Amino acid sequence: MPTDTALFLFAHPDDEFGVWQTMLDCLARGLRVRCAYFTTSPTDVLSARRAAESRRVLGAIGVAQDDIVFPGAELAILDARLPHHLARAAAWLARWCREAGTPQLLCVPAWEGGHHDHDALHALAVDTAQAAGLLAIVRQYALYNSAGIPKPFFTVLRPLPANGAVERTAIPWKNRLRFCRYCLAYPTQAVTWIGLFPFVLWHYLRRGEQTLQPVAPARTLQRPHAGDLYYEQRRFFTWPQMQQQLAAWRADRN
Repeated sequence: MPTDTALFLFAHPDDEFGVWQTMLDCLARGLRVRCAYFTTSPTDVLSARRAAESRRVLGAIGVAQDDIVFPGAELAILDARLPHHLARAAAWLARWCREAGTPQLLCVPAWEGGHHDHDALHALAVDTAQAAGLLAIVRQYALYNSAGIPKPFFTVLRPLPANGAVERTAIPWKNRLRFCRYCLAYPTQAVTWIGLFPFVLWHYLRRGEQTLQPVAPARTLQRPHAGDLYYEQRRFFTWPQMQQQLAAWRADRN
């Protein structure tokens, strides 16, 4: 396995919209881009359709089909259930990282309180990277959060200041237009994208930048931000539940 590899972790198919420019930049540098999705849908039909949508978009980016894997399906981890399967997901990730040799980049969802699967994947990835001595190459990418935003609204692709210094890369206009087309390539998630697309479009028009931040294990012991987290607003999960699941996994691991 070559060492010139960049690893990208996603909780769900379509989460890749947070790092399209980073993947293009890695491919332009000659890095092998490898992607892994850590949850699956309740039915085989929906799982296959969502996987196919992401495969098409990643293929258009330039990612080889053999470098797109779905451990969530392999491990039968359903969408919205990742916090309950941290040990199995972390074991799979540790093996995958070892196979990659010495990756140059490991991209993970931000610790931001948007979706509980995103935060769970962030925490298990940071802990796994720290154990493997890879923490310095880990970067987090924002998807959506409700920090400082009145209910029921949220912001998209906005990094939280508490997550550290922001590394900013300008997205060329041709890529902004290209990415807008990609946003329409997920018909199974049409309802979700009706809510997301206006914010993503505004981001490309107003800022047009790819942002990444470093990670810190201590952050995963802290509430992502003050006020209700977005997954709490949606009544999907709670911060005390997240704390409990992470603490139980870490206790069993040690």
